[in-house]
Amino acid sequence: MKRAESRLSELSVQVNRAGWVEDNFITDDTEALSADAQDQATAVTTELVEQAARFEGLKMPPDLARKFMLLRLSLTAPAPKDPALRKEMTKVSTSLEADYGKGKYCRKPDDCLDITAIERIMGSSHDPSELKDLWAGWNQVGAPMRDRYVRFVQLSNQGAREIGFRDTGAMWRSGYDMTPDEFSAEIERLWQQVRPLYLSLHTFVRARLSQHYGRDVVPPDGPIPADLLGNPWAQEWGNIYPLLGMPAKSSGYDLTELLKAKPVDPRGMVKYAENFFVSMGFPPLPQTFWERSLFTKPADRDVVCHASAWDIDNQDDLRIKVCLQVRDVDFVTVHHELGHNMYQRAYEKQPFLFENGANDGFHEAIGDSIALAITPEYLQKVGLLAQLPSADADIPQLLKQALDRVAFLPFGFTIDQWRWKVFSGEIQPADYNQAWWDLRLKYQGIAPPMARSERDFDPGAKYHIAANVPYVRYFLAYILEFQFYRALCHEAGYTGPLNRCTFFGSKEAGAKFEKMLEMGQSKPWPDALEVLTGQRQMDASAILEYFAPLQKWLDEQNKGQKVGW
Repeated sequence: MKRAESRLSELSVQVNRAGWVEDNFITDDTEALSADAQDQATAVTTELVEQAARFEGLKMPPDLARKFMLLRLSLTAPAPKDPALRKEMTKVSTSLEADYGKGKYCRKPDDCLDITAIERIMGSSHDPSELKDLWAGWNQVGAPMRDRYVRFVQLSNQGAREIGFRDTGAMWRSGYDMTPDEFSAEIERLWQQVRPLYLSLHTFVRARLSQHYGRDVVPPDGPIPADLLGNPWAQEWGNIYPLLGMPAKSSGYDLTELLKAKPVDPRGMVKYAENFFVSMGFPPLPQTFWERSLFTKPADRDVVCHASAWDIDNQDDLRIKVCLQVRDVDFVTVHHELGHNMYQRAYEKQPFLFENGANDGFHEAIGDSIALAITPEYLQKVGLLAQLPSADADIPQLLKQALDRVAFLPFGFTIDQWRWKVFSGEIQPADYNQAWWDLRLKYQGIAPPMARSERDFDPGAKYHIAANVPYVRYFLAYILEFQFYRALCHEAGYTGPLNRCTFFGSKEAGAKFEKMLEMGQSKPWPDALEVLTGQRQMDASAILEYFAPLQKWLDEQNKGQKVGW
């Protein structure tokens, strides 16, 4: 196992370096170099998993047994043993991600928009014909991926079966210290906890959009059209806040305006995020972080703009790759990404196979629990906000947050509900697109703005599908971040309404936080959760407590409206 971990660590650095260059300089050559590095790492990992099979059933010390389990689960896309098939799978998977990164919609020959430009326009436009056009234009990026995605599923499933799993989806769900079926049930339990809050929000938003666009565009008793919710995927709805009829400046401040008035540039936004962690006792980021990270989209080339945090050498070469704009949502994003970096550094002394989050939801939740503490009190402490808004601004602020965090919840596990069923064969290639929209209707209450067919492959227009990144982690993160946040507030000695807490500057909260982070994946996640929260079960009661004032207000606004679709 020591030899295996040493080899895997070396290969991971090669993969990280090649992946960093590919994402930052998208060419056929960098794509090929990244594919070669991934192929080599996949081959070695697959071989090690095969060698490990001879120890199955052997009684081992818990730490060693855990390493063997994590080794089996370490491939997001397990490849077939056959070298030719393995190479084919690597080529297919890198081409899907590159297609997404190079994707553009050309409204005219001289007016081609990448996803960053499309997101920006859809975030501010309230013209339904323009939104529908952009939505349809971006979703075209998925259609050419369809046949390759079918092949990718076949090859990945073959690889998963060869190392003892039913399919790739079952393998993904095995990484949570419970069986795949127990994990599916756990996700459904958490969703049922938060579903009433989501329904209250959906009902309110639909009514206000129906008033704004008209009943013929947004029926007041049906699903919401997917192009009208502020971004290409209808995954977070914060951009439509101005359409919801709240009084002007009712939230007391506009963070985007505060950042621009300061003025703060993208690098300065990253500095604010770093300072939050430093205020809690975490050491500053290394100088190489500032020299090697990408903060803004280069003018001269395509890059994969999807925000990501990197630990290139599993030690101190920490970086982020983001295409920041000076706006509130990116201020939150950069806190999230630095959360990954702080976690990566906290567990750097763990053995290689334990250098990860306690479960993948933990990794996503770390920075977001910090982002929740970006309250008016915090903004005042760091000199961005001169005067605290009055208490009656709480509802507008909570509504803004719910439009992102609560609206996201069903989207957060629908992506993987679809993939689990694709991998298991319950959804066949002939029904990929129909099944996608059936699930989004069932859980999110949204529908495409125009007829879709199986000539389309709308899942491919979402980065995590094209890049084969498991997604349910984000759903878990949105539950866990509130659980972490409540625990950190208690540790900092805060006793008021949960939604007003900030623990900026609390060394006590920071020490408790770091104690959990440095465990990495060395113990089952309930052990790590208990260190910070005292609980051993993921629990949505914290998110419900946080948004309780809003839900009461929403239910009053929704009287007489049909709830659901």
